[in-house]
Amino acid sequence: MTSKFRHVALIGKYQSVASGSSGASSRRAMEDIAQFLHAQGCEVVFEQDTAQNLSVSGYPVLDVAALGAQCDLGLVVGGDGTMLGLGRQLAHSGLPLIGINQGRLGFITDIPFGNFASTLAPMLRGDYEEDLRSLMHGRVMRNGHCVFDALAMNDVVVNRGATSGMVELRVEVDGHFVANQRADGLIIATPTGSTAYALSAGGPMLHPSIPGWVLVPIAPHTLSNRPIVLANTMEIAIELVSGRDASANFDMQSLASLLHGDRIVVTRSSHQVRFLHPLGWSYFDTLRQKLHWNEGAV
Repeated sequence: MTSKFRHVALIGKYQSVASGSSGASSRRAMEDIAQFLHAQGCEVVFEQDTAQNLSVSGYPVLDVAALGAQCDLGLVVGGDGTMLGLGRQLAHSGLPLIGINQGRLGFITDIPFGNFASTLAPMLRGDYEEDLRSLMHGRVMRNGHCVFDALAMNDVVVNRGATSGMVELRVEVDGHFVANQRADGLIIATPTGSTAYALSAGGPMLHPSIPGWVLVPIAPHTLSNRPIVLANTMEIAIELVSGRDASANFDMQSLASLLHGDRIVVTRSSHQVRFLHPLGWSYFDTLRQKLHWNEGAV
């Protein structure tokens, strides 16, 4: 058969594709996928660090930037954390991504490894659902200068230090003062991130189609400080007023240490991540499986 996607990139979690698996089994899993893609008429390219760390040979190798420029599709094998990192790096290229999870089902890596062949075959022919996810652009401003800059697909989190007390944060939205909050921290989450840390802190789940963000305090001193949903066209600024050893985390993968007076400014990125799901995919199916809804129902 002829695939709709001619050049397909394979990207994997480097240490192991499955939790507790050996490097050899991870390599075999990636090679099984590569051989399947080849049989579907695809030209397979491995991401450079994936090939090096899993000792994969016999395939062309490109770095992430080149994959975005030269490939038609990216297959990410790993968990949601792996997909978050690659999604941010490849968002500017518009490269569509499919997530294959060899461990537990993920929110954004939703194809089980055991079913990859039967699930991918129709997708490669063009039978899929496209799912666009927004990104946040976060900057740490110090004395009017940007000292840190990063994208986030899940969330931007301002946290207190591990051994310190609460932080005090001044929150502004579109230049309007909202409140000074004393808490363990504050989360700004996208709809994608609303089922991550923000959910565990008591925030609502946002459907991916909603053009909004959720602002969620972490263990606030005043219990009336509740989560709030905002339009993603708004600019959110958080100033560190007091507190020791505070930091700003971007998807929990990029970290900036904060000083008093630093402002974390969050705006909507111009880039989106393109996910492809099997035809008939439903966000609610994923929620039921991940959150164990209806267990015990007759």
